[in-house]
Amino acid sequence: MVTFEEFKTEVNSWLPQIKTIAQIYFHSDITPLFKTDNSPVTIADKEIETYLINRITQKYPEHSIVGEETGIIEHQSDYQWVLDPIDGTQSFIHHVPLFSTLIALLKDGIPLYGCIYLPLMDEILMGDGNIALLNGAPVKMRNREKIDELTILTSNILSIGKYHNGHAFSNLIGQCRCFRTWGDGFGYYLLATGRADVMVDPHMKIWDIMALIPVIRGAGGTITDYYGNNPAEGTSIIAASPAIHPFIIEALK
Repeated sequence: MVTFEEFKTEVNSWLPQIKTIAQIYFHSDITPLFKTDNSPVTIADKEIETYLINRITQKYPEHSIVGEETGIIEHQSDYQWVLDPIDGTQSFIHHVPLFSTLIALLKDGIPLYGCIYLPLMDEILMGDGNIALLNGAPVKMRNREKIDELTILTSNILSIGKYHNGHAFSNLIGQCRCFRTWGDGFGYYLLATGRADVMVDPHMKIWDIMALIPVIRGAGGTITDYYGNNPAEGTSIIAASPAIHPFIIEALK
């Protein structure tokens, strides 16, 4: 059994090199390539993911790995690592420092542990579903219950109307105190550390989702897909405090 302590120790040993790679390319002029879904990828994405795969393979050669850029490396193991080397590549290529590296460890398809690492801020947020730690210290989501007190975030407002009910979302944010597109892993970092209240993401991939689940739950939050179901089996996320989450689900129907 890989314990949370072991996960923290191993992942922490990987972060300095992630930071080095991210800093080198963030402060350089880089030309992104565009994948078939029109999402960007950079040399930094590829180098970070290659580094992580090498480290995982050295330490846990029997574990499977899913990487955004590499795909699936399948082994006969109950454990699977899920990697997003740069979550928020649009931020990265526009020299906005609000991007992160997402690392998750699953067992039998269930996300046990997650890490949201913000390289340029050097902030390390980890969770195991029971606790969330920012740079080693416990953090909790805030528990606001009134709609007009909420800060609501999303990664891409245009995707909400494309995949779900854009009119319902417009009504919701019209009632809240603050709405911003502080998105991707950075948005969930804000939720888990008590600086925002709701995160809505209508269309996501496995590498976007898995690390977030143990972190948000560990910070005392509720995280589901858009319909209130298991987020590990879906392609969308609604994350909020337990008090307000049911209201958000209902409001976005």
